[in-house]
Amino acid sequence: MKERLQKILARAGICSRRKAEELIVSGKVRVNGKVVKELGSEADPFSDRIEALGETVKPEKKRWFLFYKPDGVITSVADPEGRRTVMDYFRNIRERIFPVGRLDYHSEGLLIMTNDGELDNILTHPKHEVKKVYEVTVRGRYSPKLAEKMSKGVRIDTGVTAPCEIEVIGYDKEKNKTQVRMTLHEGKNREIRKMMAAYHYPVFELKRVKYAFLTLDGLSRGSYRRLTNEEVQKLYELGK
Repeated sequence: MKERLQKILARAGICSRRKAEELIVSGKVRVNGKVVKELGSEADPFSDRIEALGETVKPEKKRWFLFYKPDGVITSVADPEGRRTVMDYFRNIRERIFPVGRLDYHSEGLLIMTNDGELDNILTHPKHEVKKVYEVTVRGRYSPKLAEKMSKGVRIDTGVTAPCEIEVIGYDKEKNKTQVRMTLHEGKNREIRKMMAAYHYPVFELKRVKYAFLTLDGLSRGSYRRLTNEEVQKLYELGK
């Protein structure tokens, strides 16, 4: 049964569907020995010989994990500076999994790891507005009034952020720190830190505690669990 090439590459865990489209257009994908550059091209993943970046594409078993990323870990499959990456926690996994989206080096919390490029595309595409909840600790007294103002959007270096939900959880007078809960529907690089910096509130701690309906329940820092088939199905439904 034939499918679009970018879908085959994504499902094989080679990359996300958007990245697969870039590979096809740049002439780095072959089907039965011939370079294919048309995005609408189709192939049969079982009967056709498909190559990407010079390697044969073989369908591999899908894997989905929920990981509690610790502070001081790079959300990447590799780091040129030799720092610890999320992949160091999955050395016993044979499939070529990768992180869905990002968490900053000094941020911790929930991260999905998979080799499912199709699901990666669903969860990271802006149009699906997947909800992500963070617990943030900032220096100083952060007021509900400011929370209401910032929730409408904050101008940072990449433009004005999308509306979000901000709730003040509590203020520690002795430590002069405020804990805030933020719910975002987009995931720009270092967005929360930049939003707080715009109002001169340094971030001391940042933890993602919820991704769609998934939480950190039952996980400790550096641990992970497999997602159930029911959970994977619910994540796919976010793209409908």
